[in-house]
Amino acid sequence: MTKIGVFDSGVGGLTVVREIERLLPRHPLVYFGDTARTPYGSKSRETLIRYAREDTRFLLDQGADMVVVACHSAASAATHVLRSDFSVPVFEVITPSINEAVAMTKKGVIGLIGTRATVTSGIYETEIGRLAPGARVLSQACPLLVPLVEEGWISARETRMIASRYLRPLKGKGMDTLVLGCTHYPLLKRIIQEKIGRRVTIVDPSAEVARAVRDHIASNGLGDAGETGGTESRFFLSDLTPATQRIVESFLGRKVSIEQVTLPCHTGL
Repeated sequence: MTKIGVFDSGVGGLTVVREIERLLPRHPLVYFGDTARTPYGSKSRETLIRYAREDTRFLLDQGADMVVVACHSAASAATHVLRSDFSVPVFEVITPSINEAVAMTKKGVIGLIGTRATVTSGIYETEIGRLAPGARVLSQACPLLVPLVEEGWISARETRMIASRYLRPLKGKGMDTLVLGCTHYPLLKRIIQEKIGRRVTIVDPSAEVARAVRDHIASNGLGDAGETGGTESRFFLSDLTPATQRIVESFLGRKVSIEQVTLPCHTGL
């Protein structure tokens, strides 16, 4: 079976793990959440590339056969570098979401919420414009949502208020599709849907990249995606507290053993 490596700036990438486990139950995963250095969204491009290289090398050291960049900030800054530096397949959460948003929009007005790094990268405007010339992208940075999720404040009144304030500038502008440009945001999907309105279709990056990984494995004969049974996955964080342990288990819906590591803990790239 193919071992799938997934990294994120924190625990939000577990939404990707959850979707991959659902679609590919027999394929083991190794997850690294860089909780000691989160959030990535406020970091420079150079720092993001360095972190992404270190995260990828760690996953490969753990035996990963492919890598999923579950952090939009790292994906927007470093995907091309990772594909150049490493020989394994590298998947990222941006392209599958863009493809789905373009396919779903009826009006050609697509919203995007994400970290500052993701929004300022301009990658969504560039790629959506390439696939759907004339389409408009309405972007909104939401820097406080990631730390709220990392704190476990998923249903808190403060989170609802902040989400409402971030989404307000996107309303009333003809948007019919909204891309969640961060893997933390699917955990707030119910709140986001309520605040943006039921007529807006939400694109979940975790579901889209999981389907891309499944299709790659199936088309390349790397194992039966439909088999059941499962194998042991491993979870690593760069900082671990009892609160983080509870949040991880809440995301996954089960007890897991988490190992703490410090990066960089290797030589090479």
